[in-house]
Amino acid sequence: MTSTEPAEDTRTELDAVLSAAVELARTAAREVGGEHVGEHAGSRAEPASDGAYVVTHAFASTLPGYVGWHWAVTLGRVDDDEQVTVDEVVLLPGDTALLAPAWVPWDERVQPGDLSPGDLLPPRADDPRLVPAYVDSDDPAVETVAFELGLGREFVMSRDGRLDSAERWYAGGRGPDSPMARQAPAHCGTCGFFLSLAGSLAAGFGVCGNEVTDSDGAVVSVEYGCGAHSGVAAESTKLTEAPELVWDDGDEITVNEVSPEPHPEVTEPAVESEGAADAPVPQHDGVAAEAEQETGD
Repeated sequence: MTSTEPAEDTRTELDAVLSAAVELARTAAREVGGEHVGEHAGSRAEPASDGAYVVTHAFASTLPGYVGWHWAVTLGRVDDDEQVTVDEVVLLPGDTALLAPAWVPWDERVQPGDLSPGDLLPPRADDPRLVPAYVDSDDPAVETVAFELGLGREFVMSRDGRLDSAERWYAGGRGPDSPMARQAPAHCGTCGFFLSLAGSLAAGFGVCGNEVTDSDGAVVSVEYGCGAHSGVAAESTKLTEAPELVWDDGDEITVNEVSPEPHPEVTEPAVESEGAADAPVPQHDGVAAEAEQETGD
């Protein structure tokens, strides 16, 4: 620690007697820190009343786990008295010391999802999101509640509270910039399952009532959307066209178009009469040759 400029109510210079009492300050530091008191790191003047002098000496700390800390020994004396007294000895963090995070009040540490069944989380006394129900508001729904004085709610959301909610919902997972909304065929504002909110938020938000979606019962933006929109229609496939006929003879595949011409009429065979047995029977060339061969045999 080096010398610093004193405040307005302190002396302009370090007291020479107190500045020279380094060994006295070291002895006092070792009574508290033992062998973990290191080299002298400087001194500075502290605020003091008229007729008094106060100086703090700093010694490096070698205590494990306290890197960047120092022992601060405060000495004092009064005018016309050379006797130096030890006021206090403390261990203080320096600019490079590792410190615990700054204290955050409990009502500021609570995050969405921290509330469990049975937990109680009262609002702050000065919560800007809530106003008494009888306060004038620009929200018609709030004005309606004003007539319920003594019977209705004690508090309603203020304009700031509604704006905070609207910004959070719009930027959340069910807003227009979400991946689901960018792939949707239409917006929730045009969906039959969309249940609009009341009051000033009705123009921008509602609740999804489609049980097949993961947004069922959740607040959604009118610009949000998903694939379960009420206007989605299924496309039907035509089955009237006949497929092509494929003949496979083992060597190659031959595709024949279906002939639109009707099949030739089938005639009844002639009734066999006398002498018909002697009439020659028409046969395929190959069949006739085989028949002649058998006759010759």
